[in-house]
Amino acid sequence: MKSIQAFTDKLSIGLSMLCAIHCLLLPFLLVLVPSTIAVQLGNEAFHAWMVFAVLPTSIYALTLGCKKHKNYRLIALGISGLLLLVLAVVLGEYLFGHLGEKIMTLAGATLLAIGHCWNFRLCREHEDKHKDDSCDCSEH
Repeated sequence: MKSIQAFTDKLSIGLSMLCAIHCLLLPFLLVLVPSTIAVQLGNEAFHAWMVFAVLPTSIYALTLGCKKHKNYRLIALGISGLLLLVLAVVLGEYLFGHLGEKIMTLAGATLLAIGHCWNFRLCREHEDKHKDDSCDCSEH
């Protein structure tokens, strides 16, 4: 079970960073890549699919982690990041313009990645602390 939680933390970090990289590098890609490919990269559906992928993996990893280490501030950080990502996809450009949408996406991805890094570290510390105990804490 612990490997699934670690995997989902790492996957969510990767997806969050991919989303942030997409936002930051898209203007350069539009200039450097032929237009037919660039149109697909610039498609807003990319953000929707990324959020669709990141939501379940993030919720799963953070929930499993909090069951182990009981640090609920981490859940608040993760939910804040997820909310910013969802708001950026759903209302970002409409309410805040293109720049506002990018800022919301980058802020959400950063908060989420920090939350997952923190979760991964706390879970590893928890497992190391309970490795020699006779309880089954690290196996749940």
